[in-house]
Amino acid sequence: MKKIKLAIMDCEQVCVEIGDFVIEAVLENARSGCVIGLSGGVDSSTAAALIKKGFDRHNARLAKKDPALELVGYILPSRVNPTQDEADAAAVAGYLGIRYEIHRIESLVDAFRSTNPEAFESRFHKGNMISRIRANVLSTKAATENKILAGTGNRDEDFGIGYYTLFGDGAVHLSPIAGLPKRLVREMAAFLGLDKQIIHREPTAGLEPGQSDFKDLGYDYDVVELISEGLIQGFSREALVEHEQIAPLIEKQIQHYKAVYGSEKFGSAKAVVEDVIKRHQQARAKMKIIHPPTPRITLSYR
Repeated sequence: MKKIKLAIMDCEQVCVEIGDFVIEAVLENARSGCVIGLSGGVDSSTAAALIKKGFDRHNARLAKKDPALELVGYILPSRVNPTQDEADAAAVAGYLGIRYEIHRIESLVDAFRSTNPEAFESRFHKGNMISRIRANVLSTKAATENKILAGTGNRDEDFGIGYYTLFGDGAVHLSPIAGLPKRLVREMAAFLGLDKQIIHREPTAGLEPGQSDFKDLGYDYDVVELISEGLIQGFSREALVEHEQIAPLIEKQIQHYKAVYGSEKFGSAKAVVEDVIKRHQQARAKMKIIHPPTPRITLSYR
C-alpha cells in the first residue's frame, strides 16, 4: 500500500521564515509590533516564541534611534478556564521576556445577557461568544497600540477541519503557524525551548468547562493530519479508511475514547474518516469568508 507522506522541517530555517514573514507584515503596515492572545497552550506559546525570536533578530540590527518591534501578550481568562491556564500563559510570557497583561473577561461575557440571553442556554454558543469577545478585546488592543494581531491556529485546526470560531479566534491579521500541523508545532516548541508541560498539554479551546479537542472531535490531530495529507496526495475515501497508517490509529483512539468517557463517539474508521472529510469541507467554506495571510515555509516529505 502506498505510504501517506508527512512533512518534515528544518526548525531553524522555518523559524527564520516565519519570523521574517511577521516582520515584513509589521513593517509594511507601519506598525510597532504584534499583539497575541496567550492561553498557556502549545499553539499560542509557539507562535509567540517564533514572533519574539524574529523581533529580537530584527531589533539587534537596528540603529539606536530606530524604534524596536514589540510583542505584547494578553491573557484573557473567563470563569470556565482552569487557573493553571493563566499561570502557564504568564510563565510563557516571563520565559520570553515580553510585556503582558491579564484581564478577566467574565464581566464582559455577563454583559451579553442583555442582548444575547439565548447564547447562555447552550455551551456551544456561549463558548463561541466568549471566543468572539476575546477577539474584540485583542483586535482593539492591537488597534490602540498600533500593532498587528497575530493568530495562533495551526494547520490541522484551521485548514484541516476548521476547528475555530468564525470572527473569534479566526479573526486575526496574520497566522504565523498556519503552515504547521500540530505535530510540527510541538517539534518547533521543543526547538524553541518551551516547557515540556506546555508542549504535551492536552489541546483545548478553553471555552467550555471540562472541554478538550479530543473529547469534542473523538480523534486527535495526528488523525486529522494523515487524512488531510492523504486527500491532498490523491487517496480515495475508501483507501483512507483501510490505510495501514490510519485504520490502526483510529481503532486505538476509539478504544481510548471509550475508556476515558465510557461511550463511543465513533464506532469505525469509516465514520471517523467521513467526519474529518465533512469538517474539511466546512473548513474550506469558512476560508471563503475569512482567510488571514499565512507564511511561506519550507517542508519536505518522507
